[in-house]
Amino acid sequence: MKRWNRSEQYGVTPPISRDGPSAQEIALAADLMNELKGTFESADEGRLREAVLGRVTKHVKEFIYQACIRRNLSEQAARNAGGKIYTFGSYRLGVHGPGSDIDTLVVAPKHVDRQDFMDIFLEILKKDEWVEEANPVPEAYVPVIDAKIKGISMDFTFARLALSVIPDDLDLGDDSILKNLDEKCVRSLNGSRSTDAVLRLVPNVHVFRDALRAIKYWAQRPLYLFSLVDEAYVHALGRAIYSNVSGFLGGVAWALLVARVCQLYPNGNSATIVRRFFLIMSMWWVWPI
Repeated sequence: MKRWNRSEQYGVTPPISRDGPSAQEIALAADLMNELKGTFESADEGRLREAVLGRVTKHVKEFIYQACIRRNLSEQAARNAGGKIYTFGSYRLGVHGPGSDIDTLVVAPKHVDRQDFMDIFLEILKKDEWVEEANPVPEAYVPVIDAKIKGISMDFTFARLALSVIPDDLDLGDDSILKNLDEKCVRSLNGSRSTDAVLRLVPNVHVFRDALRAIKYWAQRPLYLFSLVDEAYVHALGRAIYSNVSGFLGGVAWALLVARVCQLYPNGNSATIVRRFFLIMSMWWVWPI
């Protein structure tokens, strides 16, 4: 594990501790991962997700091409217009599990609008034999197409950039791409930009992912989570509070909280972060989680 020295800082304040994990925390981290084995998808499921995303990428290219042809662009210009998908949420963070959906952003050039997305892309999806269902939700706060492809649920959002061509190496973290965009496009981009920012701002992505997976599991389950714990884990009881729709915290909020604890203990392991997470949250909030 890379150790962060005194000159390195993540977040708005210096770390609370730069100490590495204790012998007890090293043992607890192994126990923690053993408890979380059932939250990982199988290798076959992972390959299926990759195949589905590859198929969706082809559909997006075709959608952009058809939309550009309808705008009377030349054949060559339509083929070169590009188009790209970006995943975000739990899949992009690397904390998804069996049956998790894939939040997917479709990025298009300026010739293509949201109505094209709701019409042309939706029609392409419906014609695909892999697609079991595809339903538009244009009135949502962030307009979306809900789909199920080969048993995998996918939520497609859309953003049109002020670019004639969408290159394959487009960096959505560049603030300049937000210029001249409507509010719905900015909201759509926010999911992917926020997810990438979280991964960029944690000291150790692997530790962050393992800790977040544990916290998510705790928040989602109404049952006791850890079998091998000490007095520092007294709060580690399932709460069934993982839902922003129900007024609790959603996936992004939990990720931000765990990321902040990772910044405060940059050399800790997953057990360090989980342990400190409950301690810090209990002090930060009047009504601890």
